[in-house]
Amino acid sequence: MLLSPEQPIRDESAIVMALFKRGLSLFHIRKYRFTDTEMMAYVNNIDHFYRKQLVLHSHFHLANELGIERLHIREEDRKQHKQEAFMTGFTLSTSVHAISTFNTLDAIWDYAFLSPVFPSISKKGYGITDTVLDDLCLRCNSDVRLVGLGGINELNYTEVFTAGADAIALLGAVWNSPKPIQVFDKINNNNFSPN
Repeated sequence: MLLSPEQPIRDESAIVMALFKRGLSLFHIRKYRFTDTEMMAYVNNIDHFYRKQLVLHSHFHLANELGIERLHIREEDRKQHKQEAFMTGFTLSTSVHAISTFNTLDAIWDYAFLSPVFPSISKKGYGITDTVLDDLCLRCNSDVRLVGLGGINELNYTEVFTAGADAIALLGAVWNSPKPIQVFDKINNNNFSPN
């Protein structure tokens, strides 16, 4: 899985398309500041063939029009039960920052990001003193897939699987690299996670 950068990247849509062709399973669109028009344009720059692999983090009211079937509910929105308006007809995912919270999630969630696994690459200073890698062994929820997020790169991603994650999500390792496709390929070609 890959999360979009919040700030625009040169050739972003072309990179996303190249990664889908190389086996990217899901692409999370995190563009909270986009207008509806900008979101429509962004999604329409990605081949319609991959719509079932796109996940919206915002602009949920556009999902049906865009043909997107997956929504990601942020932790703060989940706590306020904001997903309830969108529960019918969509595959839902969410985010957590503690294994104890993950263990309480119910089966309406297809998967949840647990972060930060390592200190963040894209958010400098985040996760320096508080990471969750060692907590994965405390997992007791088998109803929801656990996806490691945060600081994962081509040198450490196997540690996340060894610790018990079902999958990983990338962000900074790809978008902060001058060669994002090569970074993805290196991880994806050796990735033993299910999609």
